[in-house]
Amino acid sequence: MVLLESPLALAAVTFAAAFLAGAIPLWRKVADQQNLLTWLNGSAAGVLLASALLVAIPKGFDIAEQGELEPLLIGGAVLAGFLAMLLLEALGFGHDIHEEHHDHEHDHGHDHVHHPANADSVVIGLSVHALTDGVAIGAAVSTGSLVLTMSVFIAVLAHKIPAAFSVGVFSMHERHDRNKAVRDVALFSLATPITIILTAYLLGDVDAHLLGLVILFAGGTFLYVATVDVLPDVHNAETGRQALFQVLIGAGLMVLLIWGLDATGLVAH
Repeated sequence: MVLLESPLALAAVTFAAAFLAGAIPLWRKVADQQNLLTWLNGSAAGVLLASALLVAIPKGFDIAEQGELEPLLIGGAVLAGFLAMLLLEALGFGHDIHEEHHDHEHDHGHDHVHHPANADSVVIGLSVHALTDGVAIGAAVSTGSLVLTMSVFIAVLAHKIPAAFSVGVFSMHERHDRNKAVRDVALFSLATPITIILTAYLLGDVDAHLLGLVILFAGGTFLYVATVDVLPDVHNAETGRQALFQVLIGAGLMVLLIWGLDATGLVAH
């Protein structure tokens, strides 16, 4: 379990996983992987929800309450995380490019409302968005809680791997230049590791109740990403049941993980 106690190791694994996933479409011709990506994103949403509601938010409340903070401030940290992600989306720093790419592929002859005019802005926006994942992992490491760190780390990877793959597909489609696409994937892959290290360093000596607020903030970001990822499919009569099933699978896997940690006594650690 040394890996989960080292910000540098977690940053390295996060970068490697994202970069490898993003590099696959740069060197291999891939058929339409939309169905696979939909399943991965749906399951990742379930993992994020379970991680936030079963571990991050309860643990954050527990830590923050030790500082006798007002309940409104404690709950407000969760709301702030959710609203921060909403603000990033409103400013153009979206976390998803599937819809833009889909509209471009299938709606020729129509207004490309969601299709980006500048590929650089999309990649930069996705990378800025990915910085928040590093804050979540770095804060989890700073608590010293094994189960919190593991659940947050797995939740971030579950979401980041399909996202990185989509970045690779998108970049090759837009740029038609492998070198530029590698740069895009590397930029996206580096964002989260950078904030893992910075957050773990900056939060190393802060008061416990402030650390609890950061964990709650991260929980709010998880809730936003999870719900936004699956809402379009849930609201679609043709995909609603499948989206629900995907979320249940992801949430179920996270519940099994937490149960396994509890059964082995690691939760207490």
